[in-house]
Amino acid sequence: MSDAQKITLIVDGEETKVTTGTTGAELFFERRDVVVARVNGELKDLDQPLPEGATIEGVTIDSPDGLNVLRHSTAHVMAQAVQQLRPDAKLGIGPYITDGFYFDFDVAEPFTPEDLKTLEKMMLKIINQNQKFVRRVVSEDEAREAMKDEPYKLELLGKKNDANDAGEGVNVEVGAGDITIYDNVDRKSGDSVWCDLCRGPHLPNTKLISNAFALTRSSAAYWLGNQNNQQLQRIYGTAWPTKDALKAYQERIAEAERRDHRKLGAELDLFSFPDELGSGLPVFHPKGGIIRKAMEDYSRQRHVDAGYEFVYTPHITKGHLYEVSGHLDWYKEGMFPAMHIDAELNEDGTVRKPGQDYYLKPMNCPMHNLIFRSRGRSYRELPLRLFEFGSVYRYEKSGVVHGLTRVRGMTQDDAHIYCTREQMKDELTTTLNFVLGLLKDYGLDDFYLELSTKNEDKFVGDDATWEEATRTLAEVAEASGLELVPDPGGAAFYGPKISVQAKDALGRTWQMSTIQLDFNLPERFELEFQAADGTRQRPVMIHRALFGSVERFMGVLTEHYAGAFPAWLAPVQVVGIPVAEAFNDYMFDVVDQLKAAGIRAEVDISSDRFPKKIRTASKDKIPFVLIAGGEDAEAGAVSFRFRDGSQDNGVPVAEAVQRIVEAVRNRTS
Repeated sequence: MSDAQKITLIVDGEETKVTTGTTGAELFFERRDVVVARVNGELKDLDQPLPEGATIEGVTIDSPDGLNVLRHSTAHVMAQAVQQLRPDAKLGIGPYITDGFYFDFDVAEPFTPEDLKTLEKMMLKIINQNQKFVRRVVSEDEAREAMKDEPYKLELLGKKNDANDAGEGVNVEVGAGDITIYDNVDRKSGDSVWCDLCRGPHLPNTKLISNAFALTRSSAAYWLGNQNNQQLQRIYGTAWPTKDALKAYQERIAEAERRDHRKLGAELDLFSFPDELGSGLPVFHPKGGIIRKAMEDYSRQRHVDAGYEFVYTPHITKGHLYEVSGHLDWYKEGMFPAMHIDAELNEDGTVRKPGQDYYLKPMNCPMHNLIFRSRGRSYRELPLRLFEFGSVYRYEKSGVVHGLTRVRGMTQDDAHIYCTREQMKDELTTTLNFVLGLLKDYGLDDFYLELSTKNEDKFVGDDATWEEATRTLAEVAEASGLELVPDPGGAAFYGPKISVQAKDALGRTWQMSTIQLDFNLPERFELEFQAADGTRQRPVMIHRALFGSVERFMGVLTEHYAGAFPAWLAPVQVVGIPVAEAFNDYMFDVVDQLKAAGIRAEVDISSDRFPKKIRTASKDKIPFVLIAGGEDAEAGAVSFRFRDGSQDNGVPVAEAVQRIVEAVRNRTS
């Protein structure tokens, strides 16, 4: 074969010559786990011819991109099954999401759990038919003809030049480049049995989906995520490369449900969400209050040790403050509506004295700026670290409010650090190390960092300032040795930020602390300090939240520990259980010694039988249970019972007290 009939490719890093027209399927014929090809950085279907000089990588089904393709392909199969079950169903959008996929449908009646079971059986039948996913490039007129009975798809075609901003999932269907339709083709007849407007790519065939999928739930959803649009019915599902991987995922989900902080909060009597207060406004019960106080007390002491100074600011303020800060320009949708007060009217209704708008504060930073500006400042005072457990209020949409992790009223452990430009990098490094160390003390120690950069449509200040701030944060993050992941466009309007992403006991990632570098608010508030040379200069401002919010952090910790908080945080650290009533006084004496040492301890003198008391202590997730019977009383000892059911008998009381005190003090259990 002549060289004219061959092309050169770089395949997984190696130069390879193949016949002109070779497809990805032919190139990776012997690698059955490759389901899509990355061609010059873009994902392509395996049946597409490969261009001369291209750099090619095989994408396996268990890789992140491969999983996304698997899940999006499974969404197509689900939609095909839905239109078999409900021929009147109109198609919405069906993208992949984290760990799964969804598809929206306009149907006369909501889907039931029985419908989902039926659909799973229908999907498996389609999968076993080994239908091919075939890509078809069409003109807009051809697409409109193919989708003539699908009004939502026709609407999407009108958004193809604005896909990234048109609504959730639109860019999965249409966008830059060719308009494409994917046909599900019967392998025997070659006929298209179902099709959808879609950018792809997809698996080569349905058989690769196997039986490692499940439909998980259905819900209502607004078309394009806009509550002003038609309400559709959404079906969620998940898909994995193997049945074992699916089962492992389902076990993780079941464990997550067991750890749900809302469920545990009720079971352990920690907090609740009264309807009378309103959505997203939790209350903490006495036991939850103990945990929260322990968290806050430890944080306060660590901040004092690190040179922070405590401030306090009010919950409401005149609207002008947020005009200066820019929040009313850039964050108004996240603020509660204004309270217009202090207006005075004449008898005829005309205004004698105009009122003013007051807002519940969404952020503490503008008020901290006023504290800085309250008097002249010298370079000798810098860095100045102001800290507050400040209550803030944000108007989260009701659909996203979730337990303690997404609330409308929260307490931020908020700090603002004012420093010189020369101090900036060292202060950022110190702050990051402080944040990571404190998170580890609360039991979170698996981190990576995310760098959020400027949103080109939502920022204040000049490009040079943003570039300097972003570069400085990146250098500090990289020096930490932690993985750094970019978050393009994710910054607040006033400056870039580093966020600490922490993994919990189930491997789920939570955004924890944030560190934001800000040259803009000092400018807007005209903050100044006197430098060593006598000139007036602007400070650099560092915004830093460690927990994010106390409420959210407690929700995360509740799930991380499955309610079994370490002894130093547990609301009840020790329960004493006498074997019989005759030993009540002895156990009270032991508990009194523990209380005198600062331990939260109590005696169970309920009428329950001894085994029931042990079960109750276990259900309440008490760190230490002390048991005393006749032999223990005679020996001046107790028996330790631990959460895992193990027991240490005959421990002298003084030793037992010392062991518990040390465990609490050292946060070792």
